[in-house]
Amino acid sequence: MGVYGIDLGTTNSAIAAIDADGRPEVLVGLNGEPTVPSVVLFASANDHVVGEGARRQARLDPDHVCTLVKRRMGDAEWRFGAHGQLWSAPAVSSLILKSLAADAEFAGGEPVRRVVITVPAYFGDEERRATMQAGTYAGFDVAGVLSEPIAAALSYGFGRLDGGLLDTGPARETVLVYDLGGGTFDATVIELADRRISVLAVEGDHQLGGADWDERLALHLSQKFCAANPDAEDPLDDSVGSQLLVLAAEQAKHDLTAAESTEVVIAHDGARAIIELTRTELETMTASLMRRTLDLTKAVLAAAEQRGVRRVDRLLLVGGSSRMPMVAEQLHKEFGLAGELRDPDLSVARGAALYGEKLEMERLVAADLVTRGRLRDHADLTEADPGDLEAALERVADSFGQPVGLVRRMIEIQVDTVVSRGFGVLALDPFSGLAASWLVHRNQTLPIKVRRSYGTVRADQDQIELTIVEQQGQAASTRPEDTKVLVEGRIRDIPPGYPEGSEVRVTFEMGFDGVLHVTAYHVDADMPLTLSVQTGATLSQADVERELDQLQRTRRRNS
Repeated sequence: MGVYGIDLGTTNSAIAAIDADGRPEVLVGLNGEPTVPSVVLFASANDHVVGEGARRQARLDPDHVCTLVKRRMGDAEWRFGAHGQLWSAPAVSSLILKSLAADAEFAGGEPVRRVVITVPAYFGDEERRATMQAGTYAGFDVAGVLSEPIAAALSYGFGRLDGGLLDTGPARETVLVYDLGGGTFDATVIELADRRISVLAVEGDHQLGGADWDERLALHLSQKFCAANPDAEDPLDDSVGSQLLVLAAEQAKHDLTAAESTEVVIAHDGARAIIELTRTELETMTASLMRRTLDLTKAVLAAAEQRGVRRVDRLLLVGGSSRMPMVAEQLHKEFGLAGELRDPDLSVARGAALYGEKLEMERLVAADLVTRGRLRDHADLTEADPGDLEAALERVADSFGQPVGLVRRMIEIQVDTVVSRGFGVLALDPFSGLAASWLVHRNQTLPIKVRRSYGTVRADQDQIELTIVEQQGQAASTRPEDTKVLVEGRIRDIPPGYPEGSEVRVTFEMGFDGVLHVTAYHVDADMPLTLSVQTGATLSQADVERELDQLQRTRRRNS
């Protein structure tokens, strides 16, 4: 049973699998489209609709339609209220994931059990954990979370070959991935070389995307409507009118991708207006949004240059909003790069499926070797005897019905990525007081294991408080108020007798999934503290049980 790749998008989502020929295929569901709107309508306390049906219903029942939930991932306080029930972002997202799973089975696939879910490169620890939580709520085994630009690069690396993966073409290629989705933006510099994908730098803003273009356009349309109908109510003052206006704005934006002008009909409060809109007007009113993406792109190129990148060979445009002509035009004007649109809506899901296939092949090869006593459990495949490894590759290739060369290439591909934020602890500085001490820095290569020693602040200190913080913004500030607290913990009941300055050793570990694990250790007292970073994204145990029960009851009534 394979691993599915899921692009859990802000405005649209997709699911992909590897077909019989070893190629990634986006699965078309009940709506006949390769993507599904990431919209959930809570029709009643026990019934919900996901996708295009929910999106169409938004105009009639806007108060019970949840959109752009991805922007809320990692927000511990946010809940969507509908029919007397409260839903966290992971719970709402799980409904979208379950809908994608149903589409996959409708398309003739196997039941969805193991998945790789993609996230924006700039997502922090809480957002990544919230995404994993959504997969758990949906009943999946989440094999991994993968940054969207890496998924796009994997899809690009596969697509440039004839039946292989990253083994032909230029020996070394530096790629800038500009990913403008419906609700998030990432700029990432990636190096493709010798079957290795190396992320060199990331920048982004997960509160910026095509939906912001829609909002600007909706405001413009509202102003034009009110000017033409001064006695009518402003559509934006009414929830139904506002939804209709945003949908009209979104359609107009799509029209202006292919045409220089379009007409938008707005009917509200017994009044009507036909508004002519040009591409130039759209570009003018959204120039500051475009400028924000260019500034972030400039920042990621500067960060990559600090790591030795002198030139960029290719510019990949990812995300449906990157289709807007202004994107390619402005990027070429600013950086002299010609953008390549390669399935901007689907490349991320395809790349996730490829990565899932790689993980599954690695798992099966390792299990084969361990079962035969040729590899220690949990050991790396590089520790296996080459002859034993080759025999295991042949057996796994046979089980997949794929050429052994493809399995070998999948296993050999290495993905090196970087951390998107800085992480540290709050520590008492003798000169400035409480300050952030950064152990992990943005754009540091993963995996990371870093250790630093601190001292107790007084003799006979009976407890140590550990506060883990995440960087906010582009620069790592030492001011506590400029950081985001992820989790707090304490080493309690330390016996007396230890002097001021007794060593407290703190270790940060982060794997390729970007999830942080922290250990603190009072060395002299031999007392450890392990924090699994139970962030707000994972909710309390009571919340988890309540939401799982709520989801299970909803599924039973919908089945």
